Amino acid sequence: MKIRQVTSFLESIAPLKYQESYDNCGLIIGDSNSEVKGALITLDCTEDIIDEAIDTGCNLVIAHHPIVFSGLKKFNGSNYIQRTVIKAIKNNIAIYAIHTNLDNVHNGVSAKIAEKLGLENCKILLLKEGLNTDLVGSGIIGELNVSVDVLLFLKNLKLNMQTDCVRHTTLVSQQIKRVAVCGGSGSFLLKNAIAAKADVFISADFKYHEFFDAENKIVIADIGHYESEQFTKDLIYDLLVKNFTKFAVRLSKLNTNPIKYL
Repeated sequence: MKIRQVTSFLESIAPLKYQESYDNCGLIIGDSNSEVKGALITLDCTEDIIDEAIDTGCNLVIAHHPIVFSGLKKFNGSNYIQRTVIKAIKNNIAIYAIHTNLDNVHNGVSAKIAEKLGLENCKILLLKEGLNTDLVGSGIIGELNVSVDVLLFLKNLKLNMQTDCVRHTTLVSQQIKRVAVCGGSGSFLLKNAIAAKADVFISADFKYHEFFDAENKIVIADIGHYESEQFTKDLIYDLLVKNFTKFAVRLSKLNTNPIKYL
């Protein structure tokens, strides 16, 4: 089984043309004609992840976040990006990133959050411009089967998304029924969530002043970037194990979240 066969399959699910202009999805390091010995699935690619790939006999790392976003001008190991790239090349380990292209498909990252929360009747929150389809875009809007008390909803959110902290705005809605979600940094979708009449918008990376933008029209629930995307690993893993049997697919056992909570 060649690496290109695996990446072609992933790109049939999340085409590279769906990625955002700033992104760097696809095969970042490696020869697409190499044989796959094993694939390691991770959210982030770091030096420790490459070590894990070496220890488990995987020569393909499939990460959600690209290790390289812009061009590298030096390879002297002065930062973790360079050290990770150098170690991967030295050990013949390919690195593939499936980032905003997976964010933007209807059954992608945000849909995984919706699934964890039990949302129904899910639709894309903001359709991607220039495409004649309602299946590509940012975020998901869906509904709970029954309305839930807002405090109970937030407690269940913390439990279901396995987060140590939920930063939220004033609880202007006493009952939660309509829910908007976006994996990763989703503050740009707040106006869309309000327009869609969501009771709560779940995402990450809201800045202090952006919480004011809720304007008592919606509850913002910031659960953390890593926490909002951590189940993306399971999404990728399930896609691969259902379609490939000739090589081992492993979920990374490492927590790559750089943020710790006291």
